Amino acid sequence: MTVAAPVTDTVDFVAGDGMPLNLKRVRGPKPARKGPVLLIPGAGVRAALFRPPEPVTVVDALLDDGWDVWLENWRASIDVPRNEWNLDQAAFYDHPRAVRKIRELTGADTVKAVVHCQGSSSFMLAVTAGLLPEVDNIVANSMSLHPVVPPWSRFKLSWLVPVVAPLLRYLDTRWEEPGHPSPNLVARALVAVVHASHHECENSSCRMISFTYGSGRPGLWSHENLSEATHDWLRNEFADVPMSFFRQMARSVRAGRLVPTGQFAVLPPDLLDHPPRTDARIALLTGDENRCFLPLSQHATLAYLRRHRPAGQQSVQVLPGYGHLDMFLGRYAARDVFGYILEQLNA
Repeated sequence: MTVAAPVTDTVDFVAGDGMPLNLKRVRGPKPARKGPVLLIPGAGVRAALFRPPEPVTVVDALLDDGWDVWLENWRASIDVPRNEWNLDQAAFYDHPRAVRKIRELTGADTVKAVVHCQGSSSFMLAVTAGLLPEVDNIVANSMSLHPVVPPWSRFKLSWLVPVVAPLLRYLDTRWEEPGHPSPNLVARALVAVVHASHHECENSSCRMISFTYGSGRPGLWSHENLSEATHDWLRNEFADVPMSFFRQMARSVRAGRLVPTGQFAVLPPDLLDHPPRTDARIALLTGDENRCFLPLSQHATLAYLRRHRPAGQQSVQVLPGYGHLDMFLGRYAARDVFGYILEQLNA
């Protein structure tokens, strides 16, 4: 018997500052008997990042478990107009409106969330500030509120970003891919550095992604964890990210915690000096080989949450053999990772 493929509907919504964004609602062959769950990817990618060309994706696992699955293209997505965003804008303008739209269309009182990387950090800023009281269960991968990075990443943020930021508004991991030439001499110099220092594979996007976001060869996954199909698919799933993000991340890494810009009164620079304004259950997740944000990142957020909330409302899980993004893209993630995510959502 042939099983019907999931159907994806695009639901447009408008962020608090008027930016057009969208949600992807994925419907499987089974009726959703559980409530809505919102998946938010990281920066410089798109919502479809959760759906690599693998036999079973995290979206498939959620659908099979009975969840109503929604994917968010927030302002860092490469499927919305390019903009010089920061985490505060996403926390204040984007995620609360996405949750409101989901509740409006489903009638649900609460929403659960699976969030990754900068989707996680911006979402957790909103949660901590009390902007998402309707979210009652969160699984946050890789980094939440405390960015702890390897020495090479710290060097890039501290020394390269101040040099490059005045000369380039964006970094694009597709430079040198067909149809995406380097825009100027500075960009060409960065590509040359990557070509000279990264010899781990022939996929130029993979090498640029490693240089842009992490430390290691590769930086966001291990090649052993990726199938050839997914490794090649990634060429078109990453694109540009603004230097405005890297400047904020540099300040946050120096501080040892996320530092809001001060643009919004509800997100002051000292936000983490106070208890988080949420009762949500929070499960922090990462891989022990994460070379984008070290596992210490999630342990630091766990310590912050434990200082202010009752025991049992938060946890951390470090999975052996996994890094940053292969938690969702890995060829064996359905076996090793997705069951844990379902367990946490169902708790």
